[in-house]
Amino acid sequence: MTRNFTRILVPTDFSAPSHAALALATRMAATSGASLHLIHVLEDPFAAAAYATDVYAAPPAGITESWLKGAQGLLDTQLTPDEQAFFRSTQMVMFGTPSRDIVNYAAANDIDLIVMGTHGRGGVHHLLMGSVAERVIRAAPCPVLTVRETGKVRCEVRAATATAVA
Repeated sequence: MTRNFTRILVPTDFSAPSHAALALATRMAATSGASLHLIHVLEDPFAAAAYATDVYAAPPAGITESWLKGAQGLLDTQLTPDEQAFFRSTQMVMFGTPSRDIVNYAAANDIDLIVMGTHGRGGVHHLLMGSVAERVIRAAPCPVLTVRETGKVRCEVRAATATAVA
C-alpha cells in the first residue's frame, strides 16, 4: 500500500543535514503534489536563564525580535519564490522547545510526513545533548524521515497515538 503525502513538514536548523532533508522533501513534494511547511524553532537562552538560581537579567531590548527577523530571513531563502508558490509553502519561525514545537505544529496542521535532518551523533555527545530528531520520532503523530548530510535516509514510524507533546 502506498501512502500519498499531502502536507510535508521540514524543520530546519540551517545545517547541512537540514539542507539535505529539504532537498529530499522538495523531490517528494514535487512527485506527490504535497505542500511544504518549513519551520525553525529558536531556543531562547534567556528563558532558560529565568530558571537559574543566579540573578535573572532581562535580555537586551530588541534582541529577540532581531533573532526572529534574522531567522525568518534565512528561512525565506530556503525556497525560491517560484518554489514557494509551486509547493504552496509556509515558513514559520518561533521561540520554543524545538522537539515539542515541531510535534505540536505537525499535529495542529495535519502534517502527513516530517522530513528532518539529523547529525547522527553518538556516544557522549548524544548522551549529553540528546537529539531533537529522536525526540520528534518518539512523539510525532505521523511518520518521520531523517536525513543525514550525506543524503542517507532513515524512516521511523511509531504506532503511538499521541498527538502533541506537552
